[in-house]
Amino acid sequence: MTPTGYFLEHLWLIPLFPLATASLMLLVGRRLRKSAVSLFCVGSVGVSFAYALGAVTQLLSAPPENRVVQHILFEWLAPGQMLLSSGQVVPFTADWGYLLDPLSSVMVLVVTGVGFLIHVYSIGYMGHEGGYYRFFGYMNLFMFSMLTLVLANNMLLMFVGWEGVGLCSYLLIGFYFLKKSASDAGKKAFIVNRIGDAGFILGILLTAVTFATIRFTSAGLTDTAANSGILQALDGALSAHALAAGAPVLTTIALLLFVGATGKSAQIPLYVWLPDAMEGPTPVSALIHAATMVTAGVYMVVRMNAIYRLAPLAMDVVAVIGVVTAIFAASMALVQNDIKKVLAYSTISQLGYMFLALGVGAFAAGIFHLMTHAFFKALLFLGAGSVIHAMSGEQDIQKMGGLWGEIPVTARTFFVATLAIAGIPPLAGFFSKDEILGRAFERHPALWIVGFITAGMTAFYMFRLVFLTFFGYSRADNHAQKHIHESPRTMTIPLMILAVLSVVGGWIGWPASLFGSNQFEKFLEPVMSSAGATESAKAVQESSTTEYFLMLASIAIAVAGIWVAYEFYRTKRFAPELVAGKMKGFYRVLFHKYYVDEIYDALFVNRTKDLGTLLGQIDAKVIDGVGVDGTGWLARFGSTLSMWWDKWIIDGLLNFGAKFTQLLSFPIRFLQTGTFSTYALLILVGLAILLAYYQQHLHVVLRGAR
Repeated sequence: MTPTGYFLEHLWLIPLFPLATASLMLLVGRRLRKSAVSLFCVGSVGVSFAYALGAVTQLLSAPPENRVVQHILFEWLAPGQMLLSSGQVVPFTADWGYLLDPLSSVMVLVVTGVGFLIHVYSIGYMGHEGGYYRFFGYMNLFMFSMLTLVLANNMLLMFVGWEGVGLCSYLLIGFYFLKKSASDAGKKAFIVNRIGDAGFILGILLTAVTFATIRFTSAGLTDTAANSGILQALDGALSAHALAAGAPVLTTIALLLFVGATGKSAQIPLYVWLPDAMEGPTPVSALIHAATMVTAGVYMVVRMNAIYRLAPLAMDVVAVIGVVTAIFAASMALVQNDIKKVLAYSTISQLGYMFLALGVGAFAAGIFHLMTHAFFKALLFLGAGSVIHAMSGEQDIQKMGGLWGEIPVTARTFFVATLAIAGIPPLAGFFSKDEILGRAFERHPALWIVGFITAGMTAFYMFRLVFLTFFGYSRADNHAQKHIHESPRTMTIPLMILAVLSVVGGWIGWPASLFGSNQFEKFLEPVMSSAGATESAKAVQESSTTEYFLMLASIAIAVAGIWVAYEFYRTKRFAPELVAGKMKGFYRVLFHKYYVDEIYDALFVNRTKDLGTLLGQIDAKVIDGVGVDGTGWLARFGSTLSMWWDKWIIDGLLNFGAKFTQLLSFPIRFLQTGTFSTYALLILVGLAILLAYYQQHLHVVLRGAR
């Protein structure tokens, strides 16, 4: 039986509230006081969170197998016809509808809950900034787009939200549009994401022509025959032996969709936009580039897990890209000095962990880490913003230090988040990361080794950040030291709430090996198992001994990373410089981020500019020069030629005729005396000539007659 209730029946209100306030801000926000902007924008997100919490609570009241609700608001695209890959022509339609199931429940609570805390934080952080209404208008438009993405019941509506968050990312990264680096970063994010989106839309189209539908599932709808979903169509194709595990079309769909995920979730090779995105305000970094938007690719792959389970090659690609991205980004974070850049590369690395989980088939573990990561990474970014606020805008950790006693709430909450991301038990990050590493070990030990090393690197660079920022002596200039102060309560209260979530947020996934039951995985089981029954190979459950060994190894590598960071940056302050001096080449490569941006500039950006220059020259010299200007020149030449013909030929001939006539008439003019006697004489002379002529002819004729 489908669950019902007020909040479930009004599911569409969850994204509508922030959309309404975003429209209000962008239309009349300039005329509103900042207090009114805060009330409307922050309040609307809070109401969305309350509605989301109510809807999920009502969903939980139903049995696990019935926890699916779909509401179709209206027919979005009118019925048409679509040619399938089999050659069959079938009707096609797309609705504007929302889907709430265990997977979207997790996402909607994370988006609205963490989003609400970040909105509250933004009241204090952006309080003295210009464009206050514009900032909150963009933030609420982002909330609408992200909620549309996670609640969409079909791929096309998901794509609307997907593009919406991309647009809002561009607007918010470039919020300080008078700053060139910020506007350039916004354009870079927009362009790189469009590359990934090209693959995503191709994957949607191939899915549509393969399964004759873009709806995720028909569960929760009354007329399931008329509202077929991808899951049901896939099960039918498998039962009819029209498709099988490893089918090329399934692999192609999975890989195309993953191209979109690499763009949105910043994986190799499309990760380059995320570090530059730190040019935006810090709340933007926390909301979009840590807790919500960058997880959209992870959510999309999990939503399509039925196809990925049947595409083992695509799963291998996802796992390899994820684990390589994780260690690659972590290595760059080791030497960064911008506090937000360190966290940016950390985000890329943690997203790599999530894709590693998806690639090894641990879809629930990937979403679990997505949730816990949202808590502690949002806290880290907001804590970094509080540090920057205290340091009068300074972001270089080499110019900080000694802040532990100056900003105690920020320092202690930041420390909690650092322990969580390092994987120290019993904080949230330990449970989610350890589960991923365990499943990676089941799939292939090499994947575990890379993930294991990355865990140690994560602990090292995060505690490097902590030691340089909060401990030791202050390296700030005199101006910054005089103005160091704790942030207002609108900023510190969200920090404390996120700190609590960073501690207890992972307990819902407490593993059975530690006398728990992993309720989180059981909650997601209906979504994961609905199409996973046909999976060709099941992971072999590891023994308790192996599981405990992996768990202890994970803790040991985290502790080792912390100890090395302590030795480098607390007891032996000159050790980093000595290591960098002995490994100058490698250090330079890491510091310059493997020169990837320079390589991309040389291979793609500059070549694109060259192509644009060439096309510009073709346009100027061929299309304009020969085509447009040439046509004009030909017209001018023709008119000039016509003018010359008229002037020199026609007029010349006419003038010649006139002069010739004048020449012929010249002797005649002397005969025109105007006197009668002259004319009579001329007549007589003419008659005499005529008579003499005819007399001669008459004589010849008469002689011939004789």
